[in-house]
Amino acid sequence: MPSVARKSAGVDVGGRARRCAIAAATLLLLPIEASHAGWLSDIFKGSKSDKPPKHSVAPKHAAEPKHAAPAKPAAASKPRAEKPAAAKPAATNPAASKLVVTRCDPQKFRIVVDVGHTAESEGAVSARNTAEFVYNLRLAKVVDQKLKAAGFAETRLLVTEGKARRSLVRRVDTANNWPAQLFLSIHHDSVPDKLLENWEFEGKKSHFSDRFSGYSVFVSKANADYGTSLAFAELLAKEMKAQGLEYARQFTLPIMGKNQHPLLNKETGVYSYDKLIVLKSTRMPAVLLEAGSIINRDEELRMDSAERRNVIGSGVTTAVREFCDSRWAILGPL
Repeated sequence: MPSVARKSAGVDVGGRARRCAIAAATLLLLPIEASHAGWLSDIFKGSKSDKPPKHSVAPKHAAEPKHAAPAKPAAASKPRAEKPAAAKPAATNPAASKLVVTRCDPQKFRIVVDVGHTAESEGAVSARNTAEFVYNLRLAKVVDQKLKAAGFAETRLLVTEGKARRSLVRRVDTANNWPAQLFLSIHHDSVPDKLLENWEFEGKKSHFSDRFSGYSVFVSKANADYGTSLAFAELLAKEMKAQGLEYARQFTLPIMGKNQHPLLNKETGVYSYDKLIVLKSTRMPAVLLEAGSIINRDEELRMDSAERRNVIGSGVTTAVREFCDSRWAILGPL
């Protein structure tokens, strides 16, 4: 879904009135709130291109009230008319289901922006010998700032300490105990060691691989709310693409070995990573963003720029706004 153009402040009054009328009519017809994070999956029902995930549960329809049996007629009364056949449930109208809108209050919507890896367990090393954790922290801070500036006051920047496995458990526990309503983990990509080549940077031995580049978005089918995780992943990936970025295509290749993952959407770069702890063990929609490759020498320079961090931060913020209130994608800010 390409990013929808936002209208400038110079729209005419009549146009603004029409937009407000549309929004008001939508609110009158549609449900607004629900009790837990799973409500967000309602936004995306009725999409023509995406089949419902296998883990989704069809909504239960309220039972039809039983009609009291009519009293027996007196002997002299006219013959009773035949009982009409029970009405069948109306068929779902795909066009109408697209209008279903569920809202969240940005001021209360709890988002975890997770900084991948730790200072003790730094993740990948870039082509110029900078730890992935440094890149993750810089980008996550920009994402956190932009979300809060957009009104998502309950956004929480999560920086974890310790070794890898222990820190993963801490991330999950922190998000579940808060409890968060959306979990986004920020990372930067590398390649398997067998694909690395040697070079020197500033007199120090280093490694690089210019073969692959691009962002990628991951979800786990083992997540408690996989359907909603996938819905947000789609929005995020589409916003990355709308910003002019290309997704990493190498994860389907056998050469990736244990790092090979199924591609769920070949248009936007959404992949499945079922065994990743922060995606499968969190009890809210969870997505991991590999923002780009820092082992690719050219892309590392781009990832190290404030301009690229702002581009990605803006894309994330737009995706969250659309996720929280799909009307924003249709009408723009009211």
